[in-house]
Amino acid sequence: MKYAPPVIALLAALASTPAWTQQSYPTRPLRLIVPLAPGGPSDILARSLAQKLAEQIGVNVLVENRPGAGATIGTDAAAKAAPDGYTMLLIGLSTYTINASLYSKLPYDSHKDLIGVSVLAEAPYILATHPSLPAKDVRQLIALDKSRPKELNFASGGTGTGPHLAMELLKDMTGITMVHIPYKGAGPGMTDLMAGHVQVMMVNMIAGLPYARQGRLRAIGVSRAKRSGAAPEIPSIAESGVPGFDTAGHHLVMIRSGTPREIVARLNSELVKVLNQPDVSKRLAQEGADIIGNSPDAAQAMVVSDIEKWAQVIRRLGLKH
Repeated sequence: MKYAPPVIALLAALASTPAWTQQSYPTRPLRLIVPLAPGGPSDILARSLAQKLAEQIGVNVLVENRPGAGATIGTDAAAKAAPDGYTMLLIGLSTYTINASLYSKLPYDSHKDLIGVSVLAEAPYILATHPSLPAKDVRQLIALDKSRPKELNFASGGTGTGPHLAMELLKDMTGITMVHIPYKGAGPGMTDLMAGHVQVMMVNMIAGLPYARQGRLRAIGVSRAKRSGAAPEIPSIAESGVPGFDTAGHHLVMIRSGTPREIVARLNSELVKVLNQPDVSKRLAQEGADIIGNSPDAAQAMVVSDIEKWAQVIRRLGLKH
């Protein structure tokens, strides 16, 4: 069969067009991997975003918790997914960038296999204790620890997570000797903190503030240099005897490297729209989070910068896993 030249040109153009552009994206449910257990700040944010994102794009967004090995199991699953835009990762920025240096060997390449879609929001950590602990503020906690060396313990959502390293920094700056108890996510760690099985925990404000206001845990400090507008009653750790202490948590959406830029841009646009919906932005503000919603290039630049920052801290503290 012979085709007229215009038809031949059209067929050639279609043949050279990537398959994803020949149909509207997305055409099936998206998967949003959270590499930590349910109940923590990443999981809370993921489920809220998934529902809103699904309403906008017209397909389900399924949250899949893949905890274990300091968030590297779920991260590896995302790093090995097809680069077609149907699998995303929601992870703490510092968790991802800390693991790049903390682990001597990872099953994925932190510099190549995943790229940033958007840094969603920033929130400080809360230094929290079980209400029965006889320490009402940061100074008293430091004094208590020094009177009982290596008797107190602190929980984290896993080795290498942002709150874990924030506690290691606090130990380094104050000389306290608390013992680290890692969990498979902030949720299980907070459950044990509220049950009194562990005494102390640095927890993202998004997850911790509601429990502090219920009296189920005692918030004695926030991790930024200044107090949070969402909880001005909680003093900063810096003003409580640890000058210079200043760190915070960021949540980041990533996707497999090699995903078409047009799909990455579409996902970025939809996520930013969700973040700026009045009910979402109001809720995040009430929980102490500041919306960022930056571009893919800006998100990736933060990843690169953060990897180097935490590499220096990990080398200085002599941490390795």
